[in-house]
Amino acid sequence: MKKVVTIAIIVFIAVGFTGALYYLYQKNQEDPTVYETEQAVTQSIVKKTVATGNIVPKEEVLIKPNISGIIDEIYIEAGERVKAGDLIAKIRVIPNVSSLQSAKDAVATARINLDNEKKSYERQEALFNKGVISQNDFDNAETAYKRAQQNFRSAEQNYEIVRTGTTSGIGSAANTLIRSTVEGMVLDVPVKVGNQVIESNNFNDGTTLATLADVNEMIFEGKVDESEVGKIKEDLPLEVTVGAIENKTFNAVLDYIAPKGVEDNGAIQFEIKGTLDKADTTFIRAGLSANASIILARADSVLAVKEALVQFDPKTQEPFVEVETGDQEFERKDLELGISDGIFVEVKKGITKDDKIKVWNQIKQGDGLSAR
Repeated sequence: MKKVVTIAIIVFIAVGFTGALYYLYQKNQEDPTVYETEQAVTQSIVKKTVATGNIVPKEEVLIKPNISGIIDEIYIEAGERVKAGDLIAKIRVIPNVSSLQSAKDAVATARINLDNEKKSYERQEALFNKGVISQNDFDNAETAYKRAQQNFRSAEQNYEIVRTGTTSGIGSAANTLIRSTVEGMVLDVPVKVGNQVIESNNFNDGTTLATLADVNEMIFEGKVDESEVGKIKEDLPLEVTVGAIENKTFNAVLDYIAPKGVEDNGAIQFEIKGTLDKADTTFIRAGLSANASIILARADSVLAVKEALVQFDPKTQEPFVEVETGDQEFERKDLELGISDGIFVEVKKGITKDDKIKVWNQIKQGDGLSAR
């Protein structure tokens, strides 16, 4: 029995030894790894971050009435250009019953006072003509009479304003005629003839009759993530692309970064604004969605290599590449790197454009694994 076990062990060892020899033989028969090479190129590198947002006017002016009532006429449409002073709309006043009655009572009171002062003036005039009273007494009576006349006219005008919103003698200052306060394009007319409107006062913003803006002064208004806001600063250049305008890039300058972030879908976003270049006369409709590339750094016509070709020393973390010196023979060259756009990186020192750089992380055919 022991003899059989001994023979089995010897056979097992022999088979294992033979298998090991065969594996080593097969391993030596494999072709050696052949590394491909690439060369540096001369190109411009732009480091940027992207913000999404909209194109909006730099300033929008809301035209509101200073009297309540019902819109009788509208003289403008969205898209029209208007000048300061142009008519926007006409309002028909629906008087307040209490205010109307008070104004009517004021007219009646003023008339009673006027009649009384008139009688007093006529009596004083007769006495003055007879030499009974002095010139001073007569002048006082005349002044009181004229004041009563003025009060009566004022009461009548106030009654007319309360009843109709206007009166004779005030010309273009009539409350019922709403005029543009600025020059620009009409972006929106949110009301129609027959709509009731509320005046703008200390307690109410009032009804917006029209929205005006200068479309020659447009800005990009967007948001950036909190992870990117630390990289940007004011006066950086922007390249704005509008989805509705193909093959067109608009230049802008970043001139506002919100000091406080706002939570949006679980992430903190910071509002930014950039003024578009006025020299570009392309008409951009307000509210169009757009993307802005914020240029963090730029290097024009510099020597660059793919980031995938760069290796890093495991101890010092210094960058280097392997440059071909002979047939599948490579030499390490330390690099001084500049800015990167995520695909290419600027090379300031270490190699030349003619150097052939080893593709050290190329994919082996057949196994899909990286050979490093």
